[in-house]
Amino acid sequence: MTNALLWVRNDARLDDNPALDGAIGSLSAGGRLTVLFVLDPRLVDHVAPPRRALLIAGLRDLDASLTEFGGRLLVRHGDPAVLVPETAATIGAPDVWVNRSITPFGRSRDQQVQRAIPLRTMDGTTTVPPDQIRTGGNTPYRVFTPYWRSWTDHTTPPTLHPSVDGRIAANHGDGVPDSDTEAPMAGGESAARGRLASFADVIDSGYTEMRDDVTGGVASGLSVDLKYGWLGPRRVLDVVGVGTDDRDAFRRQVAWRDFYAQVMYEWPETLEQPFQPKFSSLQWLDDPGDIEAWKTGATGFPIVDAAMRQLVATGRLHNRLRMVAASFLTKDLLVDWRIGERFFRHHLLDGDTAQNVGNWQWVAGTGADAAPYFRVFNPTTQSRRWDPTGAYIRRWVPELRSLSDRTIHEPSSSSPEELADAGVRLGLDYPAPIIDHGWARDRALAAYGRI
Repeated sequence: MTNALLWVRNDARLDDNPALDGAIGSLSAGGRLTVLFVLDPRLVDHVAPPRRALLIAGLRDLDASLTEFGGRLLVRHGDPAVLVPETAATIGAPDVWVNRSITPFGRSRDQQVQRAIPLRTMDGTTTVPPDQIRTGGNTPYRVFTPYWRSWTDHTTPPTLHPSVDGRIAANHGDGVPDSDTEAPMAGGESAARGRLASFADVIDSGYTEMRDDVTGGVASGLSVDLKYGWLGPRRVLDVVGVGTDDRDAFRRQVAWRDFYAQVMYEWPETLEQPFQPKFSSLQWLDDPGDIEAWKTGATGFPIVDAAMRQLVATGRLHNRLRMVAASFLTKDLLVDWRIGERFFRHHLLDGDTAQNVGNWQWVAGTGADAAPYFRVFNPTTQSRRWDPTGAYIRRWVPELRSLSDRTIHEPSSSSPEELADAGVRLGLDYPAPIIDHGWARDRALAAYGRI
């Protein structure tokens, strides 16, 4: 009789899970599969409470799903390098089934485990394995567009839900812990599949044109589900389908996700270093006062402040607003992108390391296929375009709610009478701008231009 061990990480689901499929297939007659999750204090103790609450919600959902098949999720607390081999030895499993990790931390952790027991590694966290697509010269892609063209020829169908009834071990170990924070959304595979179905129903209502609308466009809202692995990316593509401009535009976004996973897998140093080495000599200013104003939503630029307040309060932030806030930090304030990246990753519910690093380096102009250094977002222009009535600003910067649709985007340009009528005292009720955008843009262009 051969038992099997599946070590779940960011893939807490039964559907479209290649490692689960492989583990079930390896069982001999009478064998049992143990599904293990290790609560590693290096991870769970250092994230914002809403993220930890979501993790726990997802584990509860997986445990409930396994219970329906007569089993339980085995939860243990501690170091995976000790607990994973120990669990395999206890149940008599010859090896451990996992879906591949692509971050430096995950790969180092897996190497430590593999010193004690073999890992049977599958690819279930990206659509295409991070080392599969290559240029004609057999090197990884550094530019997205040719990667995208090749990616469309490499996508594969999702794996089917394996037959697990009666074959899951029922030992639940320490059990899923309680959370002292309410999860900010329904977590787990069950809710995620509902969100996917809902998005597939509305995507053709203007995803391409409206996904940048920060007040209620047709965004997918699936990034959290993909980050925790409640949805498999191949299942997402399968359900969304093809055949319309909106669906093809969404597939392109999924390809960007794979592209950044490939970049981090092939160049793990980009976690801490610019993808383009020449930018290592860029002289960041890193003014503590500027950084604190940005983090707390007190820059005097309403769209930036609204974004940062929403991020800290909810862990959510529209992609357009992420770019605006990141550009303001790196270009207007000349603050090192790594400071912003870590702050975002700590707070974002969908704080995926490869995606966060890739997008921050893109905005900062230091990354793979990055925006050119001279692209500097004008926060006021962005605000007027994507929040034309100021509805988003009014929600997150309520001290400005009485300003008109025209003046709310730039209170500092309002007349004293307009400010008085709205009950706004710049510098008291709401800060004056901490910097002049035009001047800051010229300063950034000069700093980047020297490189």
